[in-house]
Amino acid sequence: MRKAGASAPDAAAGRNETGVSTDAFVVFTPSGRRGRFPLGTSLLAAARSLGVDLDSVCGGRALCGRCQVQVGEGVFAKHAITSSASNLSPAGEAEATCKARRRIGEGRRLGCQAFLLGDVVVDVPPEAQVHRQVVRKRAEVRRIEVDPVVRLHYVEVSDPLLEAAESDLGRLRAALRGQWGLEAELLPDAPVLRALQGALRADQGRITVALREGRQLIAVWPGFRDSAHGLAVDIGSTTIAAHLTDLATGEVVAAAGAMNPQIRFGEDLMSRVSYAMLNPGGATAMTEAVRQAINQLAAEVAGEAGLAVADILEATVVGNPVMHHLFLGLDPTPLGVAPFAPAVDEALSLPARELGLELNAGAQVYILPCIAGHVGADAAAVALSEGPHLGEEVMLVVDVGTNAEILLGNRLRLLAASSPTGPAFEGAQISCGQRAAPGAIERVRIDRETLAPRFRVIGAEPWSDAPGFPEATRRTGITGICGSGIIEAVAEMYLAGILSADGVIDGAKAALSERIEADGRTFAYRLHDGPPGIRVTQNDVRAIQLAKGALYAGARLLMDRLGVEAVDRIALAGAFGSHIDVVYAMVLGLIPDCDPAKVSAAGNAAGTGARIALVNAAARREIESLVRQVEKVETATEPLFQAHFVEAMAIPHKTAAYPHLSKAVALPGRGPTADAGGEGPRRRRRR
Repeated sequence: MRKAGASAPDAAAGRNETGVSTDAFVVFTPSGRRGRFPLGTSLLAAARSLGVDLDSVCGGRALCGRCQVQVGEGVFAKHAITSSASNLSPAGEAEATCKARRRIGEGRRLGCQAFLLGDVVVDVPPEAQVHRQVVRKRAEVRRIEVDPVVRLHYVEVSDPLLEAAESDLGRLRAALRGQWGLEAELLPDAPVLRALQGALRADQGRITVALREGRQLIAVWPGFRDSAHGLAVDIGSTTIAAHLTDLATGEVVAAAGAMNPQIRFGEDLMSRVSYAMLNPGGATAMTEAVRQAINQLAAEVAGEAGLAVADILEATVVGNPVMHHLFLGLDPTPLGVAPFAPAVDEALSLPARELGLELNAGAQVYILPCIAGHVGADAAAVALSEGPHLGEEVMLVVDVGTNAEILLGNRLRLLAASSPTGPAFEGAQISCGQRAAPGAIERVRIDRETLAPRFRVIGAEPWSDAPGFPEATRRTGITGICGSGIIEAVAEMYLAGILSADGVIDGAKAALSERIEADGRTFAYRLHDGPPGIRVTQNDVRAIQLAKGALYAGARLLMDRLGVEAVDRIALAGAFGSHIDVVYAMVLGLIPDCDPAKVSAAGNAAGTGARIALVNAAARREIESLVRQVEKVETATEPLFQAHFVEAMAIPHKTAAYPHLSKAVALPGRGPTADAGGEGPRRRRRR
């Protein structure tokens, strides 16, 4: 409880009728954020309320071990409080189990399991901070046809005459008609009308106006102006990417990415839907968080390009259905229960200011249409970018994430589905897993004879067996393993014979290598000796099998519906999908068999689609028409999904032959091939 002397103004206690304190004062370092909360509030809930950068993968269920914190002990004069571990609830069984599994440091607590009993100062260690992730959603180099939605027009507007006192707006219409041949309705909002008044009188009627779709006046400036910019935004579950684009040329002039701050409310989509269900005002808090993040990105890219945010005249936004609803301020909870009905699925065009975006006062935001309750505007953007509906070949497009969105088809027919892969590919649910941050293992090779590993980490170029590796990793350390790393590790374990096709780590291999070690009733493969020690456990393998099985089953379900046994081409989209080696993805059975030469990384295809819609009016009409033709397949209600899922749990698959893959790499028990060494599968050239 409160110690004597803790009576600073910002630590004034709430008390009940008997004078007993009913709340506690919390200070989070290194951010310095502080607040007062009722006794019994968890540290994770307090951190969320204050916007503290504290990671949480499992949504507060004591499963992930990410929200670990260190409680300060002693008197903190700066805050006029005495902090003690005894001012938190004792650790329970769930926390003890998680600590044993995750090897959480001595003296640390889980924020989701530590409840306030008194005042505390809490330190959030770097490994528990969300912002350390590497945001990899770069703007892809892509030729995009420009058909501007917003165009600039310089006009010279006549002065008003006493005998024909026509309004400012009427004289502007006349000038556009006479000088440009435009019959524009104009339809300006109040802020634009105010700007028109000032601009006309600032330079003797010489002004530049921005017209949207040739009819709506959205901005006006005195004098001549020849540049207009827009913002394409891809709201992912984990990251947000923003691309500032010249609306006349389609050129990306600046780009930036950031962690989606909604992560502090839950790692995956259903965790966030649950948060909205269980916490009054929870959806509003997530809406405010994502809008603030977009505003920060807009300011960042505008500053990088030497512009003001007021120079941004148009924006496009894409995201999965939950992100779409939260950005719009809509209740996402119907998306969490059958029949998964969205509030709206068609394209929307709304004033930026109504969405809390601090752009030009007249700026409009175009939100691409959603395809279905679980297949969102981001999938529509991927279709716009990759064009599976334009060719003769049967193309499979997979946007790999916590909820994989899948497109399959050609110009004759296009199907779409989503598959619940979960957060394993992001490093969650993996014993030593983490997101893609400096120090994370991202590439793995295992020698077929000695079973010795070598690896690369993010932030360092040399492999672990190369000269200079210790020096290259001195700053970052070796902190865990990210999604691409765990995929390669599991695939290499299978290729090296450590792992059976059923996904069981072979304990008999311990006679060949000390890296195969007992782990309770199962075995684990030691990838790095540490500190920290990094192992791939049997539970890790199972988590990857579940994720890849769900993704493959979703793709196979669409193939059944389309009536095909193979696909001609595969594109892996998304920040994570772009960093997977495609041969390893097939070794694992993440995707169906295909000629590796026809499997490509599409990069941030959703962001590219958002950019196409930003600068091309015809593309908006195209995608609005296409989504009405797409056949939606709901995996949750398809009986065959479970059967496909069970078979897809095997590595690479229980029954699928994978003939193309067998030509590229030696699959255990499937015949010889040219590559049987320890260098791993042949790498494809990336775009």
